[in-house]
Amino acid sequence: AYHGDTIGSVSVGSIDLFHRVYRHLLFPTVSVPSPVAIRVPDGHTKETWLAHCFEAAEQLIREHSRTAAGFVIEPLVQGAAGILVHPEGYLAHIRRLCTEHGIPLIADEVAVGFGRTGTMFACEQESVQPDLMCMAKGITGGYLPLAATLATDEIFAAFDGPPSAGRTFFHGHTYTGNPLGCAAALASLELFRAKNVLENVMELERTARETLSPLLEQPWVGEIRQKGIMVGIELVHDRNTMESLPAEQRTGHQVTLAARRRGAIIRPLGDVVVLMPAPAMPVELVRELCEITVDSIK
Repeated sequence: AYHGDTIGSVSVGSIDLFHRVYRHLLFPTVSVPSPVAIRVPDGHTKETWLAHCFEAAEQLIREHSRTAAGFVIEPLVQGAAGILVHPEGYLAHIRRLCTEHGIPLIADEVAVGFGRTGTMFACEQESVQPDLMCMAKGITGGYLPLAATLATDEIFAAFDGPPSAGRTFFHGHTYTGNPLGCAAALASLELFRAKNVLENVMELERTARETLSPLLEQPWVGEIRQKGIMVGIELVHDRNTMESLPAEQRTGHQVTLAARRRGAIIRPLGDVVVLMPAPAMPVELVRELCEITVDSIK
């Protein structure tokens, strides 16, 4: 998983490609298997592998319940990992286990929040309330950098009290509470309400799914993963075996160059072509974006 590039977020992300040089600085963490069945280990079917992921999470949480400071998760979709969509019920499963063992659940909604999965926050889709929720990016509509951390009353109370109690949470940053960033966030949130942005997201989701569907017939398209308006199109050498394309071909990058020649800027994550249109984007523009993507992959 990817959660950022500060020491703490690198520690819980642990993507070797990005972070191996900092390994000696990181604090110890435990990872659970990602609950996706794109490629499964020998001896497993997709069904048995997903069942194993549920069971492994339960086992590891129980095993480390006395020492774990928290459980960090991108709800529903792992964004920078390649738009990996979790199966229904996994987030609620983790919430139940964390509650049972007294471990704070930390939801990283930086990429998935503010409508991108179809609801304002991804956690809503499984009626999950995390103990801490991290948000950024979409909070200002991308116009200015701003982030916020939401906490339960129980966690907030641990730092509440007179200065003499020594409970103040002093960890902050130079630009904390930037008034211009906060003003942009308030304006963006008002537009969410006034423009019925979440209803627009539902229409964008349907449009993207329908317009991209011809790619399902292409032998080099292994999978189209979609949750809301987060889309990952994985390009492969063989869709039956999900054999990867040679890295030196940079096929995903070649697709983005082809799209650029057609008037659209998209990004790859390796050989996963990512589409993540703005929640307020007009339907016609999303249809055009998807049509360009289809033509560029073909």
